[in-house]
Amino acid sequence: MARAFLPALQFILLHAFRGQECPRRTFFVALAMPGQECPRYTSRMTERKEPTYLLTEKQVSEKSEIARRFLDTRTRLNENVDKADNFLVKRFYNIDHNTYLEGAVPAKYKELMGLVASACLRCDDCIDYHMIQAYRLGVNRSEQEEAINVALVVGGSIVIPHLRRAYELLSELYG
Repeated sequence: MARAFLPALQFILLHAFRGQECPRRTFFVALAMPGQECPRYTSRMTERKEPTYLLTEKQVSEKSEIARRFLDTRTRLNENVDKADNFLVKRFYNIDHNTYLEGAVPAKYKELMGLVASACLRCDDCIDYHMIQAYRLGVNRSEQEEAINVALVVGGSIVIPHLRRAYELLSELYG
């Protein structure tokens, strides 16, 4: 079991400790800077690029009061996090950003997967974020509803209170 998990752990450490020795000194990450390649991982990596959003955050904010409040609060709170200049937080934000780029799996499907995981984890902020991002990428209402259905089946009835709030946001976004 541990042997199967090792490649995933190495991938995480590859991005978290880019160009630095791993604190446990188990291996040295060869990828020092963006643009340099690590031969061990390059052959399996798909080219990634920024997704093409159909709407800006401002346009979404104008359409939905829930989205506006969420985006304004997120921006304000992220400013506090940025002021802390925390290296580990920056690395995690980088991993998060790169995870949702266009790749072998299109960004809109990644946002729907994020929505399912967020609902199962019962994180309302995360649900709002992924629903807004999916909306900006052109995901339609029925696709978002189906993702929420998956979350309900996987997460169980504990997801229902979060599902109610998600449907409120869907109503504002899609009418």
